[in-house]
Amino acid sequence: MTITERHQFILQELKRAGTVSIVQLSEQMQVSGVTIRKDLKLLEDKNLLFRTHGGGSLNNPYAVERPINEKEFINSDEKQSIAREALTLIRQTDSIMIGSGTTVFELARCLHPTKQITVITPAVKVTLELSNRPNVEVLQLGGLIRQNSSSVAGSYAEYILDHISCGVLFIGVDGIDFDFGLSISNLTEAGLNQKMISTAQIVVVLADHTKFGKRGIGKICDLDQVQYIVTDAGVSDEAVKSLEDRGVKVLVAGR
Repeated sequence: MTITERHQFILQELKRAGTVSIVQLSEQMQVSGVTIRKDLKLLEDKNLLFRTHGGGSLNNPYAVERPINEKEFINSDEKQSIAREALTLIRQTDSIMIGSGTTVFELARCLHPTKQITVITPAVKVTLELSNRPNVEVLQLGGLIRQNSSSVAGSYAEYILDHISCGVLFIGVDGIDFDFGLSISNLTEAGLNQKMISTAQIVVVLADHTKFGKRGIGKICDLDQVQYIVTDAGVSDEAVKSLEDRGVKVLVAGR
């Protein structure tokens, strides 16, 4: 095949499947992986695809940070259903931690416990939502508040986490990648997220289907550090099976 024919074949496969892998393309076109990588680089330079780990994609695999007041209107129905599904994981614990982000904020909105519970959070919006809620005591982590997320980050918040333990952490992410792990789109908050994960006995990730296959700039943990991922019905069966094969329990809202 000529280079033009290879490029046409790659673009046809992308249009059909949305993603391509170097290994598969190499076998299909009987050329080396090095040649395929060069082809993908040329096509990316022409803005025809995005290169990913081991292949290419029509969709940008890199998460971009957006202000929280903009993010709350994106996939809002899915976020609400995910939050309702995640409520079932609170069970008998007397303390939970709710991270920052619009999906976990929906969890705070629908949290109406019948017995006393302590909620630890870096997110100011979560604190304001729960501060007058019956049976809820809020521990607001301290530090400088980031405008984009309305959440604190830094050493003061991490210091508090050194001296407490928590039953369940509910955390949002910007990317779930099977090689890279879980990530967010801001490095400033990555350290605090890592600390929250180490503090909790159970880690529950709330993420809609658009977060799969994406990477943020700041990695917060590997998949083997997560016990549950709660997502929506838009997630693929292949992604669910891959997670379950790695020991992560997947709850799909709406199924």
